[in-house]
Amino acid sequence: MARPRVRLVVTADDFGYCPRRDEGIVEAFLAGTVTSVSLLVNGAAAQSAAELARRHSIPTGLHANLSEGRPVGPARHGASTLLSPEGFFLGKMGFREAVAAGGVALPQVREELEAQLNCFQELLGRAPTHVDGHQHVHVLPGVCQVFAEALQAYGVRFTRLPLERGVGGCAWLEAPARAFAFTVERDARAAVGPFSRHGLRWTDAFVGMSTCGRHMSAHRVSGALARALEDIPAGHALTAELMAHPGYPSVPPAGGCGEGPDAFSCSWERLHELRVLTAPTLRARLAQEGVQLCALDDLDYKKPGEGVPCEATLEPFLEPSPS
Repeated sequence: MARPRVRLVVTADDFGYCPRRDEGIVEAFLAGTVTSVSLLVNGAAAQSAAELARRHSIPTGLHANLSEGRPVGPARHGASTLLSPEGFFLGKMGFREAVAAGGVALPQVREELEAQLNCFQELLGRAPTHVDGHQHVHVLPGVCQVFAEALQAYGVRFTRLPLERGVGGCAWLEAPARAFAFTVERDARAAVGPFSRHGLRWTDAFVGMSTCGRHMSAHRVSGALARALEDIPAGHALTAELMAHPGYPSVPPAGGCGEGPDAFSCSWERLHELRVLTAPTLRARLAQEGVQLCALDDLDYKKPGEGVPCEATLEPFLEPSPS
């Protein structure tokens, strides 16, 4: 059976986190593999990253951050349910735990999201091409509703739905990574309703949870796309997004979002992703398999007046992943 035609957006997350990381991201963009970036406006290098985006005409969205570093909104001036006593966001798992316990005031989430959208506008002089969530915070219960409302109010139509088909069966992932992927998948399923009701759009398929850091290879990227394509009729035009985190490793104290760079940013895993993305092997393999790299704005379905994407193909991607 002929493989369906795929138009793939490759998004580099955490743009603005660190100058060395940004250097690698730009290198991958100029190599033609990365086609989009997501900017952390509270990142230590946000301003220089914005300048790079303008210089190289890089399609840039907002990487909404509610979990790492310092806020940019009103919360930075006083006590907030979003922050620790030290004035930092609660962390990847701390924020999730606070949301689950009902300890996060959603109006404060809305204020911070609006502040980050405004900051993006000031840095780039335009609205973001898309908005996704740092550490997938945008699909958390309650947060996803506020997120969708804020994007609709600001006229942003495109987001990320981090539902990677079959990631639960990826034996190479460590148990904590599989557990986190499962919780993100569960939350993303529940976020479909609020996202749809507020007119947000996303690609038909998403990959990247199973190919993060040391786990990225041309073979695994290809395999992740193949899993996403199961049961899709031959010849069907499919859109997909590959989440990536390339860059040269951060060297403390430079980088981060106010607390310095984390261990992942300082590790060789970011450089590994950069090398996989810029090597000819991946691009040749994608081309051989009928995958066309493109920017978000180039996707066929992204036309004014259309319905929410995924309507025809959503159900196959909402089947539970193997556990």
